[in-house]
Amino acid sequence: MENLRFAAPVERRVGLITGGARGLGGATALRLAEAGRDIVIVDLLEEQALETVSKVEEMGQKAVFVQADVSVESEVQAAVAKGVEVFGRLDILVCCAGVLGWEKPFFDQTAEQFTKVMAINVHGAYYAHQAAVPHMLEGGWGRCVTISSGARNGTANQIPYSVSKGAVLSLIKSLGNIWPKQGVFVNGVEPGRALTDMVVPRFSEEHLKDPGNPMGRYSDANEVAEVIEFLCSERNTYTTGAVWSVKGASG
Repeated sequence: MENLRFAAPVERRVGLITGGARGLGGATALRLAEAGRDIVIVDLLEEQALETVSKVEEMGQKAVFVQADVSVESEVQAAVAKGVEVFGRLDILVCCAGVLGWEKPFFDQTAEQFTKVMAINVHGAYYAHQAAVPHMLEGGWGRCVTISSGARNGTANQIPYSVSKGAVLSLIKSLGNIWPKQGVFVNGVEPGRALTDMVVPRFSEEHLKDPGNPMGRYSDANEVAEVIEFLCSERNTYTTGAVWSVKGASG
């Protein structure tokens, strides 16, 4: 039992991050690279993705950018295939691609908006796991993390987003129970509000300086990436099907 904690040797593994160009995805790409991983960045934002690729390479790791829309299954499959073609393996999946959608009352939310948010936030994660996990099972080791949100508990003016994050929670918990004996763990991270491009434009400068939460501030993306890196590491030997809170508060 003394060697259980380090059951898997640390290797130069490969991580694929959807939405990896910037924000939580970009911070995660750099943190995984710092931990010795090679990186596949999947995003629509070419310029920002290539900047992140350059930063990864400056850290001594290899990186590749694949432009893809995560709401399109064939593009997700092609992105995973490209990563495996370049690096010969895939060990880590982090699903950061997501949209907030409209912040409007329920009757002002259109069916098209609901479909769009679900397609990116839920279908994108579903497609990514279907494409990536077989490679992990083949290698006998894998770690997957998807970004959740406290909105899964219900928010009046973000119904599509709330429903999508409730579905993401169910996906994490369901997949987390399937492959642990084969060495593949599936988890989630719930970041609350991190200072990213999805959050900062929505609030005043005064609010961002003192948002009124117990921590007295919102998180930096790097703080969330630190938790993601642990869940994706060899140090994680017994966590699967869980959603870790990185909200600076309880509840």
